[in-house]
Amino acid sequence: MARYSGPVCRLCRRENQKLFLKGDRCYTEKCAFERRGYPPGQHGQGRIKFSEYGLQLREKQKIKRMYGLVETQFRNLFEEAERNKGITGSNLVSMLERRLDNFAYRAGLANSRAEARHLVRHGHFYVNGKRVNIPSFMVNKGDLISIKEKSRDKTVVRYALEAVKRREVPQWIELDAAQFSAKVRDLPSRDDVTAPMEERLVVELYSK
Repeated sequence: MARYSGPVCRLCRRENQKLFLKGDRCYTEKCAFERRGYPPGQHGQGRIKFSEYGLQLREKQKIKRMYGLVETQFRNLFEEAERNKGITGSNLVSMLERRLDNFAYRAGLANSRAEARHLVRHGHFYVNGKRVNIPSFMVNKGDLISIKEKSRDKTVVRYALEAVKRREVPQWIELDAAQFSAKVRDLPSRDDVTAPMEERLVVELYSK
Protein backbone atom coordinates (compact mmCIF):
# COMPACT_ATOMS: atom_id res chain seq x y z
CA MET A 1 0.00 0.00 0.00
CA ALA A 2 1.44 3.38 -1.01
CA ARG A 3 1.91 6.13 1.56
CA TYR A 4 -0.76 8.85 1.44
CA SER A 5 0.57 11.95 -0.32
CA GLY A 6 -2.56 14.10 -0.58
CA PRO A 7 -3.61 17.13 1.51
CA VAL A 8 -3.05 16.10 5.12
CA CYS A 9 -5.55 18.57 6.58
CA ARG A 10 -8.29 16.34 5.16
CA LEU A 11 -7.05 13.56 7.44
CA CYS A 12 -7.53 15.69 10.56
CA ARG A 13 -11.03 16.62 9.43
CA ARG A 14 -11.82 13.00 8.57
CA GLU A 15 -10.81 11.82 12.05
CA ASN A 16 -12.52 14.83 13.69
CA GLN A 17 -9.37 15.61 15.64
CA LYS A 18 -6.16 17.58 15.21
CA LEU A 19 -3.38 15.16 14.31
CA PHE A 20 -0.73 17.93 14.09
CA LEU A 21 0.45 16.71 10.70
CA LYS A 22 1.66 20.17 9.64
CA GLY A 23 3.61 20.94 12.78
CA ASP A 24 3.60 24.56 13.91
CA ARG A 25 0.89 25.57 11.41
CA CYS A 26 -1.59 23.46 13.41
CA TYR A 27 -1.20 25.86 16.34
CA THR A 28 -2.28 28.90 14.29
CA GLU A 29 -5.57 30.22 12.94
CA LYS A 30 -4.54 28.94 9.49
CA CYS A 31 -5.27 25.39 10.61
CA ALA A 32 -7.95 23.92 8.31
CA PHE A 33 -9.48 21.96 11.17
CA GLU A 34 -10.11 25.20 13.07
CA ARG A 35 -11.82 26.75 10.04
CA ARG A 36 -13.75 23.66 8.94
CA GLY A 37 -14.04 21.27 11.84
CA TYR A 38 -16.19 18.70 10.06
CA PRO A 39 -15.38 15.71 7.80
CA PRO A 40 -14.59 16.45 4.13
CA GLY A 41 -17.02 15.64 1.35
CA GLN A 42 -20.57 16.66 0.49
CA HIS A 43 -22.01 14.73 3.45
CA GLY A 44 -19.39 15.90 5.93
CA GLN A 45 -21.75 18.12 7.91
CA GLY A 46 -24.39 15.44 8.29
CA ARG A 47 -24.88 13.28 11.35
CA ILE A 48 -22.57 10.26 11.46
CA LYS A 49 -23.31 7.20 13.55
CA PHE A 50 -20.60 4.54 13.88
CA SER A 51 -21.01 0.88 14.72
CA GLU A 52 -18.67 -0.79 17.22
CA TYR A 53 -16.47 -1.94 14.34
CA GLY A 54 -16.60 1.55 12.83
CA LEU A 55 -15.32 3.11 16.06
CA GLN A 56 -12.48 0.59 16.23
CA LEU A 57 -11.55 1.17 12.60
CA ARG A 58 -11.58 4.95 12.92
CA GLU A 59 -9.35 4.80 16.02
CA LYS A 60 -6.87 2.58 14.21
CA GLN A 61 -6.85 4.88 11.19
CA LYS A 62 -6.40 7.93 13.41
CA ILE A 63 -3.37 6.55 15.25
CA LYS A 64 -1.85 5.17 12.06
CA ARG A 65 -2.20 8.52 10.30
CA MET A 66 -0.96 10.45 13.31
CA TYR A 67 2.35 8.56 13.28
CA GLY A 68 2.56 8.39 9.48
CA LEU A 69 2.55 4.60 9.10
CA VAL A 70 1.12 2.42 6.36
CA GLU A 71 -1.06 -0.58 7.27
CA THR A 72 1.68 -3.22 7.06
CA GLN A 73 4.03 -1.23 9.29
CA PHE A 74 1.30 -0.62 11.84
CA ARG A 75 0.16 -4.25 11.88
CA ASN A 76 3.72 -5.54 12.30
CA LEU A 77 4.28 -3.12 15.18
CA PHE A 78 1.07 -4.30 16.83
CA GLU A 79 2.10 -7.95 16.53
CA GLU A 80 5.46 -7.15 18.13
CA ALA A 81 3.71 -5.26 20.95
CA GLU A 82 1.46 -8.28 21.46
CA ARG A 83 4.46 -10.61 21.81
CA ASN A 84 6.16 -8.40 24.41
CA LYS A 85 5.40 -8.60 28.12
CA GLY A 86 2.86 -6.19 29.54
CA ILE A 87 -0.32 -4.59 28.23
CA THR A 88 -0.48 -4.78 24.43
CA GLY A 89 -2.03 -1.32 23.98
CA SER A 90 0.53 0.39 26.21
CA ASN A 91 3.36 -1.50 24.48
CA LEU A 92 2.08 -0.33 21.10
CA VAL A 93 1.94 3.34 22.13
CA SER A 94 5.42 3.14 23.67
CA MET A 95 6.87 1.61 20.51
CA LEU A 96 5.23 4.24 18.32
CA GLU A 97 6.78 6.95 20.49
CA ARG A 98 10.22 5.33 20.34
CA ARG A 99 10.45 5.47 16.54
CA LEU A 100 13.31 7.76 15.53
CA ASP A 101 11.13 9.98 13.32
CA ASN A 102 8.64 10.47 16.15
CA PHE A 103 11.43 11.09 18.68
CA ALA A 104 12.92 13.80 16.46
CA TYR A 105 9.51 15.48 16.24
CA ARG A 106 8.75 15.15 19.95
CA ALA A 107 12.16 16.53 20.88
CA GLY A 108 11.70 19.58 18.64
CA LEU A 109 14.43 18.65 16.16
CA ALA A 110 11.81 18.62 13.37
CA ASN A 111 8.58 20.53 12.89
CA SER A 112 6.42 17.50 12.05
CA ARG A 113 6.73 13.73 11.84
CA ALA A 114 6.74 13.88 8.04
CA GLU A 115 9.57 16.41 8.11
CA ALA A 116 11.44 14.28 10.66
CA ARG A 117 11.03 11.20 8.48
CA HIS A 118 12.44 13.13 5.50
CA LEU A 119 15.47 14.35 7.49
CA VAL A 120 16.18 10.88 8.90
CA ARG A 121 16.02 9.25 5.47
CA HIS A 122 18.53 11.75 4.11
CA GLY A 123 21.02 10.97 6.87
CA HIS A 124 20.81 14.15 8.93
CA PHE A 125 20.54 12.34 12.28
CA TYR A 126 23.05 10.46 14.40
CA VAL A 127 22.28 8.03 17.22
CA ASN A 128 25.15 7.71 19.70
CA GLY A 129 27.53 9.11 17.08
CA LYS A 130 26.46 6.75 14.26
CA ARG A 131 24.39 7.88 11.32
CA VAL A 132 20.94 6.28 11.17
CA ASN A 133 18.69 6.75 8.13
CA ILE A 134 15.85 4.41 9.15
CA PRO A 135 12.76 6.31 10.43
CA SER A 136 11.45 3.19 12.23
CA PHE A 137 14.67 2.76 14.23
CA MET A 138 13.78 2.24 17.91
CA VAL A 139 15.57 4.50 20.37
CA ASN A 140 16.44 3.16 23.83
CA LYS A 141 17.05 4.61 27.26
CA GLY A 142 20.31 6.56 27.33
CA ASP A 143 20.55 7.07 23.56
CA LEU A 144 21.79 10.46 22.36
CA ILE A 145 20.23 11.67 19.13
CA SER A 146 21.91 14.59 17.39
CA ILE A 147 21.72 16.47 14.10
CA LYS A 148 24.68 16.24 11.73
CA GLU A 149 26.92 19.26 12.17
CA LYS A 150 26.68 20.29 8.51
CA SER A 151 22.87 20.21 8.75
CA ARG A 152 22.50 22.48 11.78
CA ASP A 153 22.26 25.65 9.70
CA LYS A 154 19.30 24.34 7.73
CA THR A 155 16.27 26.61 7.94
CA VAL A 156 13.93 23.72 8.76
CA VAL A 157 16.07 22.68 11.73
CA ARG A 158 16.37 26.15 13.22
CA TYR A 159 12.67 26.83 12.65
CA ALA A 160 11.77 23.57 14.40
CA LEU A 161 13.86 24.44 17.47
CA GLU A 162 12.18 27.84 17.58
CA ALA A 163 8.70 26.35 17.13
CA VAL A 164 9.17 23.78 19.91
CA LYS A 165 8.78 26.62 22.40
CA ARG A 166 5.07 26.63 21.54
CA ARG A 167 4.62 22.98 22.51
CA GLU A 168 5.82 20.87 25.38
CA VAL A 169 8.75 18.44 25.15
CA PRO A 170 7.80 15.17 26.93
CA GLN A 171 9.41 14.38 30.28
CA TRP A 172 11.13 11.27 28.90
CA ILE A 173 13.14 13.43 26.48
CA GLU A 174 15.97 15.79 27.49
CA LEU A 175 16.48 18.45 24.81
CA ASP A 176 19.75 20.36 24.46
CA ALA A 177 18.90 22.96 21.82
CA ALA A 178 22.35 24.56 21.99
CA GLN A 179 23.96 21.27 20.95
CA PHE A 180 21.20 20.33 18.47
CA SER A 181 20.69 17.07 20.34
CA ALA A 182 18.29 15.23 22.62
CA LYS A 183 18.69 12.32 25.01
CA VAL A 184 16.30 9.50 25.85
CA ARG A 185 15.96 10.07 29.58
CA ASP A 186 13.67 7.06 30.02
CA LEU A 187 11.45 4.81 27.94
CA PRO A 188 8.05 6.42 27.33
CA SER A 189 5.09 5.09 29.28
CA ARG A 190 1.42 5.40 28.38
CA ASP A 191 1.07 8.33 30.79
CA ASP A 192 3.72 10.28 28.85
CA VAL A 193 1.51 10.42 25.75
CA THR A 194 -1.06 13.17 26.06
CA ALA A 195 -2.56 12.86 22.57
CA PRO A 196 -6.14 11.56 22.90
CA MET A 197 -6.20 7.98 21.67
CA GLU A 198 -7.92 4.80 22.75
CA GLU A 199 -5.48 2.05 21.90
CA ARG A 200 -7.77 -0.58 23.45
CA LEU A 201 -10.04 -0.17 20.40
CA VAL A 202 -7.12 -1.09 18.16
CA VAL A 203 -6.41 -4.16 20.29
CA GLU A 204 -10.07 -5.17 20.04
CA LEU A 205 -10.04 -4.65 16.26
CA TYR A 206 -6.95 -6.77 15.63
CA SER A 207 -8.03 -9.44 18.13
CA LYS A 208 -11.12 -10.38 16.14
